Amino acid sequence: MAAPIDFYFDFSSPYGYFASTRIDALAAKYGREVAWRPFLLGAAMKITGGTPLPSVPLKGDYARRDFARSAKFYGVEFKLPSTFPISSQAPARAFYWLARKDPKQAKALATTLYRAYFVDDINISNPEDTIAVCARFGLKAEEVRAALNDPAIKDLVKTEVDKAIARGAFGSPYIVVDDEAFWGADRLEQVEKWLASGGWKY
Repeated sequence: MAAPIDFYFDFSSPYGYFASTRIDALAAKYGREVAWRPFLLGAAMKITGGTPLPSVPLKGDYARRDFARSAKFYGVEFKLPSTFPISSQAPARAFYWLARKDPKQAKALATTLYRAYFVDDINISNPEDTIAVCARFGLKAEEVRAALNDPAIKDLVKTEVDKAIARGAFGSPYIVVDDEAFWGADRLEQVEKWLASGGWKY
């Protein structure tokens, strides 16, 4: 059986959010599963020297227009959050805590957290807001709160971030199909052709 497609993303990334609404259906067309792997773009930027798009002259203004245009193009609900970008440690910790018990439920939680941020303007960088979203999702608030403060979960997230960077992830989304990496929501067309054809030489 073919290996899962690795889907690396940051909860603060609009392009990661756009890709998250399509990646599973795309993979399923070709009999593939998707392993969702949140990581922290800030850690990657320390290596690449990158800075968040909104803070970059010219690029920032373009990006804000492109977020809205892309959302309309993909038919995805989207509202630029009032606080953007954010640190995504809290939602990443909630995800990996739940993923240890139920990966499918963790994926559904990731979708819920993404919508909370990019549709409902809930600042999920705030642990209490992440906890509230998780509680509405059906998890026990006290268990999530304990998880977010659990040193083992913090270490797990750090390990996953290190693994993502070691794999080459420097942006969100960063999609790896059989060791071939694709960066950006606008590369899903190439991902699909790669899956359909078995890849090509270049």
